[in-house]
Amino acid sequence: MHSISFGSVQGRSGLLPHVGRRLRHGKQRKSAVYTVAMSSSSDASVLVIGSGGREHALAWKFGASPSCSQVYVAPGNAGTAQESQLTNVALDPSDHKKVIDFCKEKKVSFVVVGPEQPLVDGLVDSLTSAGVTAFGPTANAAQLEGSKAFMKNLCKKYNIPTADYNVFDSPEEAKSYIRAHGAPIVVKTSGLAAGKGVIVAMTNEEAFKAVDDMMIHSTFGSAGTKVVVEEFLTGEEASFFALIDGATCIPLVGAQDHKAVGEGDTGPNTGGMGSYSPAPVLTQDIVDQVMKDIIVPTAEGMISEGCPFRGVLFAGLMIKDGKAKLLEHNVRFGDPECQSLMVRMKSDLFETLDAALKGVSDIDLEWDPNPSLTVVIAAKGYPGSYAKGSVIEGLDAVTGAKVFHAGTALKDGKVVSAGGRVLGVTATGSTVAEAQHKAYAAVDQIHYEDGFCRRDIGWRAV
Repeated sequence: MHSISFGSVQGRSGLLPHVGRRLRHGKQRKSAVYTVAMSSSSDASVLVIGSGGREHALAWKFGASPSCSQVYVAPGNAGTAQESQLTNVALDPSDHKKVIDFCKEKKVSFVVVGPEQPLVDGLVDSLTSAGVTAFGPTANAAQLEGSKAFMKNLCKKYNIPTADYNVFDSPEEAKSYIRAHGAPIVVKTSGLAAGKGVIVAMTNEEAFKAVDDMMIHSTFGSAGTKVVVEEFLTGEEASFFALIDGATCIPLVGAQDHKAVGEGDTGPNTGGMGSYSPAPVLTQDIVDQVMKDIIVPTAEGMISEGCPFRGVLFAGLMIKDGKAKLLEHNVRFGDPECQSLMVRMKSDLFETLDAALKGVSDIDLEWDPNPSLTVVIAAKGYPGSYAKGSVIEGLDAVTGAKVFHAGTALKDGKVVSAGGRVLGVTATGSTVAEAQHKAYAAVDQIHYEDGFCRRDIGWRAV
């Protein structure tokens, strides 16, 4: 049996999980504070891997750290290109040798890998082997997101609460399971599908079509070679984040995102159309239960499986009747949840991640108590096909919010669309309603004819 501990978090977030290995409620000790103001890290050179809104938010936060003398983003986007403290680098994250060569040439002392694909592809392994400090899980540990079959089997083995399920590599066997259990039922690609490989089928026919699309028509490429068919859970979803260094688990604040493309949470799933933090549904009792029943057993199980997890663990939860079940694990910050978290984080991001990577269990975290809300502006047609290259104007006129770029590029000095999710407009307020009002006021200052957004982000909390 491995000894897994909760990190002691001393902060002003309102969520202060602080319990022992077996979660002995009420037995809280005063936490020590780890001060990371070390001279050796005062001139840190940081590289953020990725080009989305999450990476813009992380790089922006690193750029505000007095510990960071240089922040590179590879490859970045138009937003990171226009931030005075950031430098875009034309690197392909899949070319590990070039990333390593760049790190050595520029004396990069700390790399943060933002997206899931390079983590699953083993970029952290390659960097670590080359002597470059990298924050994020190894390829083996990244299976928690890269293979839903692996994640679900881990849950079963270590008694982590999740939906009943089965894994299939045969379409006919998957359909037989669906017939036996009936709709509503959930069909998921086992592999990575950019947040879109989850179909909530309300009829058997919809479930059969999802199986055919994934396994026969290869709608999601190789991600659908194997599928997970699972029980349909009801309740309220939330996003929970923890920093983990093998045996140390440090909870962060939570968030709630909106996956469906349409208002009222209708339509197909996306990578995320908006988020807000904190999530009222994540009460202290729920946080304690999630740490005890989900986060710690996951960390313990990964050690037992020979692939200890180090990095940010993002647990997607379904909460009902005061209890949370695990929908999925992700092995990085969420997008757009990261944007909502970074504007609330008062602590130094570099010092926090550096301390977590070193296994420090007592970290002083401070969060703005005011809620934040992010509205994603996407290209019309997303999550299906969409146009690129549309000019976006009015960004310089935005007030009362921070605009994080995702699928954008610079062309002839103008910002143009270059992806499905294009911008994340993030605001804070004394209430979720105020943050929502400020975010949408900023959205309305932006002129992007080929874009759209949901107008109800945060509806559960306003």
